[in-house]
Amino acid sequence: MPPFSQSTPISNGFSTDHSKINHPNHHPSTNVITIDVGGQLFQTTKETLTLAGSETLFSSLFDSSNQNNNGVPFIDRDPELFSILLSLLRTGNLPSKAKAFDIQDIIFEAKFYGISDLLVESQSNPSQFEAFDLEKSVLLPLSGRDSPSAIATTPNGSLHVSHGSKITSFDWSLQRKSTTLTNFTAIDSLLALSPKIVAAGATDFSGLQILDLDLGFVRQTLNWENVTKSSSTVQAIGISPEFLFTSFESGRRNSNSIMVYDLKDNFKVVSEISRNEIFGADLDSAIPSTKLNWVPSLNLLMASGSHSGPSGVSGNIKFWDIRSGKAVWEIKETVDCFSDITVSDTLSAVFKIGVNSGEVSYIDLRNFGSYKSWNCLGDTRKVNNGKKEGFGCKIESHGNQIFCGKQGELELWTEVLMGSLKYEKDRIFRKNVLGRMKDLGGNRITNMGFGGNKMFLTRKDQQFVEVWQSSGRRF
Repeated sequence: MPPFSQSTPISNGFSTDHSKINHPNHHPSTNVITIDVGGQLFQTTKETLTLAGSETLFSSLFDSSNQNNNGVPFIDRDPELFSILLSLLRTGNLPSKAKAFDIQDIIFEAKFYGISDLLVESQSNPSQFEAFDLEKSVLLPLSGRDSPSAIATTPNGSLHVSHGSKITSFDWSLQRKSTTLTNFTAIDSLLALSPKIVAAGATDFSGLQILDLDLGFVRQTLNWENVTKSSSTVQAIGISPEFLFTSFESGRRNSNSIMVYDLKDNFKVVSEISRNEIFGADLDSAIPSTKLNWVPSLNLLMASGSHSGPSGVSGNIKFWDIRSGKAVWEIKETVDCFSDITVSDTLSAVFKIGVNSGEVSYIDLRNFGSYKSWNCLGDTRKVNNGKKEGFGCKIESHGNQIFCGKQGELELWTEVLMGSLKYEKDRIFRKNVLGRMKDLGGNRITNMGFGGNKMFLTRKDQQFVEVWQSSGRRF
């Protein structure tokens, strides 16, 4: 049976000329619109329907030639699904009764009415991310025996996961997935440029590839021309609203650099920064950047890397002005170097997990350039010589929270606001352990990512991705 009471196309069956609003279903005094969906009457207002947008079926209901005998517009669709979408228009969120329906049915119906974008926004709105209420909600299985090596998320909550030579993608609803075979042996760096386009690189394969996962082909390969004319392997990828950043190392591991590409001009080379040619035993130059973070408030790129040598783990953190190509601030790590590092623009601080102590510490960016020492978030204790309690631990920032993967458990650090502070060391952070009792522990956390209102985790030697969501925000 066709969806409408006659076979006229949507564009003809529902005129978008709003100047002819003079039908029995429209009441000027109350602004009420009556609609018959599958034999069930609904009443709403003109303002509610216009929230759907001018190019949608809802906006056409003001001047419909598809009417029943009472002069009310008739749509031959499921009334229960219609009521869910009408509630979405009214409140901006799906009602709780939507949990009783398969999400694909809701998606299909939203596409029919032309409001699928509103559905995506309502279910992947970052403002619905409730850090303290996160629980492990679902496991996303991956094909094959390879564990995830990298993950990349998009703002609407879709996900890309590299495992072995493959990239598996999940849409924002996590109900549809597709797998793309690449020519990498293993992918070490992955970054989403859009729901369908990713940048991928490896430490043992030359070049950064821009992959179209929808069509399954390599759009472009970006390489770095090093002095030795050897391969250029990818150590890290970063992004800003305008630029793509890639840390390269030569195949002979005697030179490294960071390339800056223009995202809006077909990845045209903008500049090259942090170029190092290694001579003798100059370990500082031997360290390529293995993490790249853009800091919007400073308009600088934070590049960090570490190296394990005979005297222990050492590293450096540099803030680069990509316009001048100069490092405007450098922090050298020699004692309790970072196992992992991140920067929070919201909290104005750099955070690290010490590779020896496993402690979380920070440097306040509000006093940018005046480095003194790291401030420990918890109770300060002595470094455990040789034990490397922080080895393999992960840290990421999201909003005004800091998430730490301490082996198998997940910690959440948040700042306790205490009014005006005289010294940066007076800042107070509180730790929480996330998850229900059954969520705690497990294999070591290897990746953390955030998209929309979801958090994604992967663990060592496991062939799936954990999805964490607020208990009140699930379908």
